[in-house]
Amino acid sequence: MTSLTAILLLTLRMQSADLVLHNGKVITVDSADRIAQAIAIRGQKIIAVGSDADVLKLAGKTTRRVDLKGRAVTPGLIDAHIHFAPSGVERYTRLDVGYAAAKSVADIVHLVGARARETAAGGWIIGTGWDEGKLAEKRYVTAADLDAVAGDQPVALVHTTGHYLVANSAALRIAGITRDTPDPQAGTIDRLPDGEPSGVLKESAMDLVNRHWPALTAADRERAIARFAKELNAEGMTAVKDPGIDGDDWAAYRAVRARNELPLRVFVLWSSGKTAQAARDLIASRASMSRPYASTGDDRLISGGVKVFMDGSGGARTAWMWQPWNRNTTEVDGTNTGYPAANPDTLRALIRMYHDAGMHVSVHSIGDRAIDWTVGSFEAALAAKPTRGLRHGIIHANIPTDSAIATMARLERDYDAAYPEPSASFTWYIGDVYAPNFGARAKRLNPFATFLKNGIHWANGSDYSVTPFPARYGIWAAIARETLLGAPGDPFGRDESVDVRAALRAVTIWAAHQIFLEKKIGSIEVGKYADLAVWDRDPYTVSTAELKEMKCELTVFNGKVVFEAP
Repeated sequence: MTSLTAILLLTLRMQSADLVLHNGKVITVDSADRIAQAIAIRGQKIIAVGSDADVLKLAGKTTRRVDLKGRAVTPGLIDAHIHFAPSGVERYTRLDVGYAAAKSVADIVHLVGARARETAAGGWIIGTGWDEGKLAEKRYVTAADLDAVAGDQPVALVHTTGHYLVANSAALRIAGITRDTPDPQAGTIDRLPDGEPSGVLKESAMDLVNRHWPALTAADRERAIARFAKELNAEGMTAVKDPGIDGDDWAAYRAVRARNELPLRVFVLWSSGKTAQAARDLIASRASMSRPYASTGDDRLISGGVKVFMDGSGGARTAWMWQPWNRNTTEVDGTNTGYPAANPDTLRALIRMYHDAGMHVSVHSIGDRAIDWTVGSFEAALAAKPTRGLRHGIIHANIPTDSAIATMARLERDYDAAYPEPSASFTWYIGDVYAPNFGARAKRLNPFATFLKNGIHWANGSDYSVTPFPARYGIWAAIARETLLGAPGDPFGRDESVDVRAALRAVTIWAAHQIFLEKKIGSIEVGKYADLAVWDRDPYTVSTAELKEMKCELTVFNGKVVFEAP
C-alpha cells in the first residue's frame, strides 16, 4: 500500500459513511462487470465499493447499515423513452380501458357506460389503453359501440400506442368529421364500407378531436409528476428520458423539482414542429439551454435536446415501410406502406437545422424506410458539419435494414451518434398486434443480437404509456421475445435475443450514455451518484421467466433511501 493510498483510506475512515449496504451481491455494471459485496455512501456519492471487510471499515456510529442478506444490488434503472409528464396525468385522470381493465369490446363499452353515468351532461369522457390485439373480438372499437352507452356525451379512447383513437358520434360531430371530411396530411380517418367514419382516427387525424379536450391545469401536471416519480422509485428506477415535452410540462417539472418532490433524474427532449419556422423558433428559445455535452446542470432536471417524428406506428400500420403492411400475418394490406409524418425532405432539413445548432436530436422511426431516412439524415448532417458527441438517437428503430445497421455502427464509432433507443417490451405488450401487422418481418423486430454483433449499443425505454413502465419488463423482454397472449407461431423467435448482462446494460450504463450522464450514473463505481436498487433475486442467476417477476425492495436516489418495501 502506498503512503498516498493509506492517507486516503485514513481520511475516508475519519469521515464515516452515511449509508452502507453489505453482505450482498453488488452487480456494478462497470467496464469489467465486477461483482462486489458492499457499498458505502456519503452525501450523494458512492465512496467505496468492495468487500464487506473493507467497506464496513467506513461505517461509524451514525452510519445506517443495511444487511442485504445475499440480495442483489444493481444501478438504479433508467427508462430512455418514457412519456413521463403527459402519461402521468393520463394515469391518474383518464378512464383506464387497457388490458388489465378490459379484455373485450363489451368490457370497454361497460366501462364507458359507467363513466358516462358519473359525468356531467356534455362532459368529455377520455380514456386510454385499448388494443385490438388484446381484445377477444380482435377488432377496433367503433363509434357505434360507444354510442350505445354514451349518447350525446363526447367520448375519445386513445389506443395504447398513442397513434390512434376511437371517438363516438358526439365527439365526431364536435370535430366536424363527416363522410366528406378528407384525410389530413399524415393522418387517416378510418372508414366503414359505406364511407362513413368508423370513429377510428390515426396520427394527425387525432388532432381533429383532441384539440377540443378540456385543458390540463398546472396543478394536474405537478401532482402527477410527483406521484408518478414515487411509483418509478418502487420499481428501482431513478432516471428517465421524457421525449416531446412542451413549455407547460417543463414548467411543471421545474415546480416539482423546486419543491424537492422529484426523486428522479429527468432528461427532456423538446417537441419539434414540422416546419422550418417551427424549428427556428425552437432553436431560438431552447438551443442555448440544451447543451448536455457541455453541462447537465444539477444533474436532476436537464433540457437535453429535441424529438422529431419521422413516421407513425406499427400498431396502426402507419409507420413508413418499404413493402406493404400485413394483416393477420399472411394477408397484405393492399398498397399501404404507411407514410412519413411530414414531407421527408422537410424532416431531413429539420434534423440538419437542429444538428447545426448543436442540439441532440432523437427521431421517432419505426418502419424500415423511416429508419433508413433518419440514419441517412444523420449521415448527411454529420458529413456537412462533422460534430462528435451529439449522440443523436433513433427512437424505437423497430425494423432496421442491414444498410441502416451498418451505418449506425459506423456513426456510433466515428461520431458518437445514431444510437437506437428501442422498446424491448414492444414484442411483449403490443406484440399481439405487432406480429400480424409485420408478418414474416417480425423476426427482425428489435434486432438486439445483430446490434451486438455490429458493436452497436442501445438505450432501452418502455415508451409508457404504450407498454408498462417497470424497466424489469424490458430486461425480460429483450431475452424472452414473447407476446402477452402467446401469438401463434412464436412470431418473434429467439434469434435476436440477448443475455441478461446486455439487457441490464441497456437500462443502466448504455441508457445513461443517452442522457449524457454515463460518467455520473449507470454503474456502481466510486465517485458516481448513489442511485441504486436492491432486488429480491439475482438477475444474473435466476431463470428468464423470473426476471419478469423481480421485486424491488429498496431504492436509493442521490444517496437517500426513497423507497423501502414494507
